[in-house]
Amino acid sequence: MTEKKAEMSQAMKEKLAPKQFVKTPINGTKFTILVSSAKGGVGKSTVAINLAFALQNLGLKIGILDADVYGPSLPKLINLNEKPKSEDGKALIPLEKYGAQCMSMGFLVDEQTPMIWRGPMVISALKTMTQKVLWKDRDVIIVDMPPGTGDTQLTFAQEVKVDGAVIVSTPQDLALLDVKRGIQMFDKTGVKILGLIDNMSFFKGDDGKEYKIFGEGGVEKTAKEFNKEFLGHLPLHQDLRNATDKGDPLTRSDPEHEVSKLFSEIANKIKFSLK
Repeated sequence: MTEKKAEMSQAMKEKLAPKQFVKTPINGTKFTILVSSAKGGVGKSTVAINLAFALQNLGLKIGILDADVYGPSLPKLINLNEKPKSEDGKALIPLEKYGAQCMSMGFLVDEQTPMIWRGPMVISALKTMTQKVLWKDRDVIIVDMPPGTGDTQLTFAQEVKVDGAVIVSTPQDLALLDVKRGIQMFDKTGVKILGLIDNMSFFKGDDGKEYKIFGEGGVEKTAKEFNKEFLGHLPLHQDLRNATDKGDPLTRSDPEHEVSKLFSEIANKIKFSLK
């Protein structure tokens, strides 16, 4: 009886033990970086696209994967609206713009078509974009993640070999509540957090003064609280918005702009952390 109890106890432990997931790298690239926020409306997609081209300015060959199935932004961010081609009917060839290889659900469906999908369909689409896209000779792929901590985040954390995540937030408490959840999600799933970015940190008026519209210091404080690196501040700037609306990211179209230089500093930190 004692031996049977021991066997049952061992079987129960094995059943309750955390599942070990086999993580598959994205073929054709050396590093995969997630740009996440957990909270919508904090400028994550704008940061992701400009961070990608800031890394390109440092000499890296980049890929950009828009993982927001419900609200894809990449076609607008780089002014590209073509259909990816397939030579064998199975794998997709990523589109190219500004020297970057790009993939988004927005390239596969009409711009105004709502994606009324349940979780399994979203996961299937993500697997297609990570496993059946012919990424070629990329140093790094930047993944623009959707808000939240749901199916997309878990799919990447459990099934894709991710080299790090960058978390974007504005300084106000409401945004930081979700950011803290996002940090704990990545920590629990074993995804390395490369650091936090304070976006829309301030607005510089015509008088030269910096106005802290969304508060001050919250992101840096959160980074210290969770023992994560603070990567830097990014301002609320009209030139950044204009370049995004035109589909030509500021870090690509004007790399010497004061905001582009801030992105470059952050990109340098990220590049160093990947060595």
